[in-house]
Amino acid sequence: MAKYLGFTVLLLVYGVILLGNYPEKIMSAPPCPFPCFVDVEYVTCPSSGDKKLDPQCSCCLAPKNCTLHLADGTLIQC
Repeated sequence: MAKYLGFTVLLLVYGVILLGNYPEKIMSAPPCPFPCFVDVEYVTCPSSGDKKLDPQCSCCLAPKNCTLHLADGTLIQC
């Protein structure tokens, strides 16, 4: 039993050390100012030509200069 407790404590200590080394990367992401659209059918980008890419819910997740195509035909330029 003490063997498992020591291993668990060791894992927790390693986790705290790893998280402590990179707090700026975890906490530095700014909030996304764009709403998340649930009805995005696909995404197109100039860099991929006519290819329909997997849907992303907002411009924060889609590549820059891409277009979100909604189910109702609305286009959202990112």
